[in-house]
Amino acid sequence: QERPVESGGATVQPGESLRLSCTAPGFSANGCAVHWYRRRAPGKENEWVSAMSTRGIPRYADSVKGRFTLSRDTREDTVYLQMNDLEPGDTAMYSCVTTDGNSGCGYWGQGTQVTVST
Repeated sequence: QERPVESGGATVQPGESLRLSCTAPGFSANGCAVHWYRRRAPGKENEWVSAMSTRGIPRYADSVKGRFTLSRDTREDTVYLQMNDLEPGDTAMYSCVTTDGNSGCGYWGQGTQVTVST
């Protein structure tokens, strides 16, 4: 089982958009859910952001609901986090993790940095 790989992080201005990708080989075949977490600074706790269930149903934290949208491409084993109307408070290291499913799940990616600043 390969670890997920995140990409798409960048430095943007408030109000702009980014799309993050989490490519997790085998997550669909293994029946994994995919969660996004963020950590605003080293040593801070991870904050749950969003999740795509094994059935493809997305859930969102209240802090991002209405601004962030999850989608998935099971052929590419990739989950996308579309982030619109970004705020400085969204600045964080964003990581994805596969959960549930079989033993092929339960892996964290290395993260991708999002910085929202004027």
